[in-house]
Amino acid sequence: MPGRVLSTAGIEFRIALRNRWVAVGAAMMVLFSLVLSAAGAGASGLAADPLSVIVASLVSLAVYLVPLIALLISFDAVAGEAERGTLQLDLTYPLSRSELLMGKLLAQLAVVILAVLAGYAAAAAMAFGAGGADAAAGLGALWRLTWTSALLGAAFLSLGHAMSCVARRASGAAALVIGLWLVMIVLYDLGLLAAVMADNGGAFTTRVFPWALVLNPADAFRLFNLAASQAVDAASGLAGAANSIAIWKPLTSLLLWPVLAAALARLSFARVQP
Repeated sequence: MPGRVLSTAGIEFRIALRNRWVAVGAAMMVLFSLVLSAAGAGASGLAADPLSVIVASLVSLAVYLVPLIALLISFDAVAGEAERGTLQLDLTYPLSRSELLMGKLLAQLAVVILAVLAGYAAAAAMAFGAGGADAAAGLGALWRLTWTSALLGAAFLSLGHAMSCVARRASGAAALVIGLWLVMIVLYDLGLLAAVMADNGGAFTTRVFPWALVLNPADAFRLFNLAASQAVDAASGLAGAANSIAIWKPLTSLLLWPVLAAALARLSFARVQP
């Protein structure tokens, strides 16, 4: 089984290379990381090293960009193959649906990780260029941001696979993943903000709101990274929430989401008829 999964992952990764997803993802992360790093490096009045300040800024970038890259890579994993007629051929091989889906996930996760490493390495280079040896104090924060970005990417890759299984065509899957990104990354927080303002410090704000943040993988990612950051005030208005919610809650959410999303994708794939 591991051999079949790795073989599938190798094929899928070569397809991603041919389709320029590795180059596009890395270019997006590097460009935006450098822009935010230049802005973050100018922050003053913070008792933190330059790299920690930049990492706090990169958290906001990763919340938006990592899920977007993951969904753009994964949206046609099943619908695209079904539309091209290659899915039926894939399923004739001695390869289970779980192995096929896992191979796609590993290959696409490698693409996301390469993009993340490229972007964060560029940001780290800028931090060391500006702060010298002092920036080394932020390497722990950068490492935490890197592996949590991988978890966030894995969750949204599997969610993209689930949307790809639901749609009949690649165009429909593309519309579904864009809608999913808008709901989970943009509209979800706006809805919570509106509810908090309407609640005016009531039961929703004190009891429901913290759990609503933790249950969203993007917010859990942001809370976990900001809670451990010395430069939290530089990056987000969620500083109060990050400091008031126990750190194990967003971490648990981050660890569970890739598993739950992968299970959802597998259940959705079981209903696909090639």
